[in-house]
Amino acid sequence: MTYNIDLQITVENCYTPSRTKLEQWVTETLLPYKKEAEICIRLVNETESAFLNETYRKKTGPTNILSFPSEIPDDLPLKQSFLGDLVICPSVLENEAQQQNKSLEAHWAHIVIHGLLHLLGYDHVEEKPAEVMEGLEIQILKILGYPNPYEQQGE
Repeated sequence: MTYNIDLQITVENCYTPSRTKLEQWVTETLLPYKKEAEICIRLVNETESAFLNETYRKKTGPTNILSFPSEIPDDLPLKQSFLGDLVICPSVLENEAQQQNKSLEAHWAHIVIHGLLHLLGYDHVEEKPAEVMEGLEIQILKILGYPNPYEQQGE
């Protein structure tokens, strides 16, 4: 299995998980679905996040993560399949982790896994698919040693 991560950091003075952690999260999430893939993870400021959120989702303001599945045709002769892009706004993640009383690393793991599941085609717009997606997130996070992100932490 080979997962190539193109990590693009465009912001300074923010927590960034180690490459080892990112690779663990990517591997645990993708392994049941793909034996090899390439993804881009781009860390951006709130201005870029808000611009992309408005442009592609028609929603105002920055968001924690945006997932852009690849639209490369399957019949192109690539060495690896390009799964897509994850655009993460670290400052939003930091604020959420504080507000939700979660460890920053656990919240990062959850958001990266959440984004990867979107790249694989999972969604949470409707109730049943949302339950499936949340169940997968909880299961993957548990394997990695993180708590259920949907339970209140620290109470």
